[in-house]
Amino acid sequence: MKKIISIIIMGLLICCSFGVQGVFYEKQSSETTNTSLNDVILNLKISTLLKLFHYPSFSACIIEDNEITWSNSYGYYDLENNKPATINTIYNIASITKTITGTALMQLWEQGLFDLDEDVNKYLPFSLRNPHFPDDSITFRMLLSHSSSLYPETWDYYRFDFSADPPFENYPYPWLEEHLLPGGDTYYPQRWSNTYRPGENCMYANVNFVIIAYLVELISGENLVEYCKEHIFIPLEMYNTSFNLSELDIDNVAVPYHYHDGEYLHINELSYIFGADTPPEKYWRDLHYPTGGVYSTISDLSHFLMAHMSNGFWNGVQILEEDTIEEMHKVQPPGNPDQGTMYHGLAWINFINPLIFNIHISGHGGDSFGSSTMMMYAPSENIGIIHFTNGDRQFEENPVLMGFLSMILLLQLLFKQGGYNFFTHIGLGDNGG
Repeated sequence: MKKIISIIIMGLLICCSFGVQGVFYEKQSSETTNTSLNDVILNLKISTLLKLFHYPSFSACIIEDNEITWSNSYGYYDLENNKPATINTIYNIASITKTITGTALMQLWEQGLFDLDEDVNKYLPFSLRNPHFPDDSITFRMLLSHSSSLYPETWDYYRFDFSADPPFENYPYPWLEEHLLPGGDTYYPQRWSNTYRPGENCMYANVNFVIIAYLVELISGENLVEYCKEHIFIPLEMYNTSFNLSELDIDNVAVPYHYHDGEYLHINELSYIFGADTPPEKYWRDLHYPTGGVYSTISDLSHFLMAHMSNGFWNGVQILEEDTIEEMHKVQPPGNPDQGTMYHGLAWINFINPLIFNIHISGHGGDSFGSSTMMMYAPSENIGIIHFTNGDRQFEENPVLMGFLSMILLLQLLFKQGGYNFFTHIGLGDNGG
């Protein structure tokens, strides 16, 4: 069965290569020289998939041996003004932000300022406890690996109607206390698991990283925005990266679009989804910026990914030690899969799917209205991939189909450089039959 499914996938890839009559948009902006037949076919595949996704633009790069070996951009990041995307177009990276927030906390851990398995209540001004298991400690490791027993969010958690730059007044604290403790203004009973104790099960919950951001601030004495700027963005020369839109060239920021009923809508036009909480402008400014608020470029974020791929180093600058990198990217206890094939590291996710990868893949994706992003690498192959788009995939279309198409798009980039042998890793190599 495994081989049959693999053959079906390859057939779909071939269909995407040759069964297309046109491309998504007439104009593409290429970053690297793409003159080979393989590059032409790859561009055709990607353009076809983008048309199926209704993505306005798409920027991507492939990293090998600590350098970008391929990059390209497709479509327009601003449809109204026909602005073509490049690898220097600024996108909201959504939940990839968590790897940055987690890196900030691990820098403080390296300084010996806390222990990963220490109760975070030693540092918080309120008692963080699952009300169903009040005697169980919640540790730094549990928060970083989504095993704190906090359930995934309901709609009550999200707040998109902010028009200012962070940091925000009363956030993360005392908002966290009001949200996590029974009786708080934004508390709801489903916030905590009544089945799993802290440390027993991995369940992806954004609010874990709001707590982590607050711990960064308490331990370092700096707000998260400034901490990341001084200790991550500036050292890695990520000069077009920020939590704050006011620090960026707004004319180069990709406009988020949501495709609905045959047209591309700005996020401030989504009252049919958000109602009274519809964002006031067309760019994201989310209350929960530590979990998804960073804006960056493919070029900038490649520096961050290369540092994680190279024992903490980029361009002679080290942001983390080798042992810390190893700890962040390995599967953490309790070691159970979350949502099928996702195994949590510390702020990173390990994608373990023998059918598709069959090797260790570490990374993080992000999805929101008008944003779909991915950053991942295969340590054994020394290949990294980043791609951004200013469209979303999970709200309008069949989620199973869209997830399958996303996988195909990702595999196109993994295969591009030839370093990742698809046939070997799915069991169809020399002895695979």
